[in-house]
Amino acid sequence: MNKRLLVAGLLSAGLLAGCQADKTPAVIEAQASKQVPGLDMDIDLPYEKFELDNGMRVIVHEDRKAPIVAVGIWFHVGSKDEPEGKTGFAHLFEHLMFNGSENYNDEYFKPFDAVGATAMNGTTWFDRTNYFENVPTPALEMALWMESDRMGHLLGVVDQARLDEQRGVVQNEKRQGDNQPYGQYEYRQLEGLFPVGHPYRHSTIGSMEDLDAASLQDVKDWFNQYYGAANTVLVLAGDIDAETARPLVEKYFADIDPGPALKHHKSWVPTRDHNTIEEMVDPSAPNVRIARNWAVAPRTTEDASYLQLAASVMGEGKNSRLYQALVYQNQLASSVDVTYWPFELAGVFEITVDLKEGSDPVEVDRIISDEMATFLENGPTADELKRAKTTYLAGRLRGLEEIGGFGGKATALAQAELYAGDAGFFKKSLDWLNMASPNQVKAAADQWLSSGYYQITMTPEPKYTVAESVVDRSKGLPEVGGLPDLEFPAIEEATLSNGVKVVVANRPTLPLVSMAVQFDAGYAADTGRPLGTSSFALSMMDEGTETRSALEISAEAESLGAEISTGNDLDMSLVRV
Repeated sequence: MNKRLLVAGLLSAGLLAGCQADKTPAVIEAQASKQVPGLDMDIDLPYEKFELDNGMRVIVHEDRKAPIVAVGIWFHVGSKDEPEGKTGFAHLFEHLMFNGSENYNDEYFKPFDAVGATAMNGTTWFDRTNYFENVPTPALEMALWMESDRMGHLLGVVDQARLDEQRGVVQNEKRQGDNQPYGQYEYRQLEGLFPVGHPYRHSTIGSMEDLDAASLQDVKDWFNQYYGAANTVLVLAGDIDAETARPLVEKYFADIDPGPALKHHKSWVPTRDHNTIEEMVDPSAPNVRIARNWAVAPRTTEDASYLQLAASVMGEGKNSRLYQALVYQNQLASSVDVTYWPFELAGVFEITVDLKEGSDPVEVDRIISDEMATFLENGPTADELKRAKTTYLAGRLRGLEEIGGFGGKATALAQAELYAGDAGFFKKSLDWLNMASPNQVKAAADQWLSSGYYQITMTPEPKYTVAESVVDRSKGLPEVGGLPDLEFPAIEEATLSNGVKVVVANRPTLPLVSMAVQFDAGYAADTGRPLGTSSFALSMMDEGTETRSALEISAEAESLGAEISTGNDLDMSLVRV
């Protein structure tokens, strides 16, 4: 699980504390009960769906802004489906899918590199395994041939040598992850949250012993059990329509066996009536980290949307409650992150706090508990909820600028179809979030965050280690493929009365506006001044002005769903919104 880190900043603790003290419980309760209207931000992904006779579901989204197609194939199988003694196998099998097939017995990426494909990869997690690439439109048929060949014609080329090779690759990947700061945390987290027998109790990477025990028969059994057409969703997004896609998909996938009828796991959210608090020493940790977790509602429930908003109010952005309390007011932490992780059987609500050197973990723990208790008692204010909605929906909009890759439109539609049986569930879940009231968010938090939690404090050893390099740089730079031709929008130019030149490029695909202000000076102008003067000046652009404080700038940006960034080079400086 990748964890996001928030940038620390400064805040006047006295001012905030005074504002909070002025609000009586009655006032806070009144704010929480106030209705928050849905934002005027329509996010929709039109699509067409058809199903092959072998049970394979196909989702097609048309987006003609560029001559490329995102191809994604999703299998409803992940590490939760691994039997005892076979942990890590779903991920190991994913690696084997890139080693050639019966009719293309070569390195999988070669034909894709030759046509300039991008975003080629595969991933495995608890509930799914997926493979994807973005290809130029003329290469779509090639991509479908390749995907269908490894899906339907793999076992003939998987031998002991290939299994051993990929086993070694996966085990090395595990070693690298385990030796990262907090690399052991996920194992303790999952074992602390989920009881013996729960499919989420073990990590996707698995154990070394189970990986060593994986056999060729395991490969065959896994492939035959889970890689059938009826357990698969194929998504095509981009320069394609359903009328064109159907004959191509039928041509290459209709002859693939549907596989056995599968009974997928049902929701299993474990209950906990007490708190469990543990400690561990992490030799690689740079600082003390506290992580508090609850097992909560799974991804396709209405409460999942409300818990996403609760996480945002508590720990996303400088104006979130825990960030203000721990980073600004008490200056005990360098970062705070609160995340709702959506999974099929159960979600995870996670708070992580990185402490400043010398901070007291007991005091940090007390503040976390106090802030959570206040939130559970009163819920979010109307302003907090509106800001959380705007931040989340604006982020989704930015993600939907891409058609494929690790996110984008193809992923949104495929996940909705795979987990909810309805590609339109993507829109439904966003509507739940957009129309949520403070009382609905409070009720969801009461239900899922009032019971016991699992917490672990990770402390560093008083020494440092250096990781061994895994890159053979004597081989030179990795090969870079050719770039596809691009079509740029028309440019309009004007000059304001004060001499400022304005350049506008209109690309009306999403309701977003990006602005950049360029200055004809960079760090070359530092000559005669302390080095870094220009960079320092740019970094202060959002730290307060004559009319707005840093917090006011941050709050206004969040209310607009905006992001402010700066940068410079030798001869140019840039402010981007």
